[in-house]
Amino acid sequence: MSMSGFKKALLVVAALGVAGCSNASWDDTRFGDGSGAGAGAAGSVSDPTSPAYFQQAIGDRVLFAVDQSSLSPAAEEVLRGQAGWLLTNTDYNVTIQGHADEQGTREYNLALGARRANSAREFLISQGVAGNRIQVVSYGKERPLEICSAESCYAKNRRAVTVLASGLTG
Repeated sequence: MSMSGFKKALLVVAALGVAGCSNASWDDTRFGDGSGAGAGAAGSVSDPTSPAYFQQAIGDRVLFAVDQSSLSPAAEEVLRGQAGWLLTNTDYNVTIQGHADEQGTREYNLALGARRANSAREFLISQGVAGNRIQVVSYGKERPLEICSAESCYAKNRRAVTVLASGLTG
């Protein structure tokens, strides 16, 4: 390869590397583990057994007050709906993702996210969902939905998101 060919190849690799970068905020509205399979791929919103129905009609997330991991009445209502859906659709397991806003240290927010995810988990268990079907993970402040230094953004980032996964082990 000539030097000019090498330079061209290097420029192409660099351009592809830059194109892959993104500073967009985290989108946890996708189905599953972020594999890109949209919720509609398994069924429509009008199908009560579909992940799309769970996400949009039941609700896949609950919000929390500042520095809190206790569930509000509104959060409990969403989780009751989730529990009912999970008790009917036993082929699914869930991972509850705990999140925090950007205020505070990374370590504090990871712990707070874990408490939020566990609050949601314990509520689902209290409604009859088997504990072995529920995993938790905390992302702390690492995956914000909104990025700004305003309460309107912070409020959306203080959440626990229930992500469906097929429980069948093919």
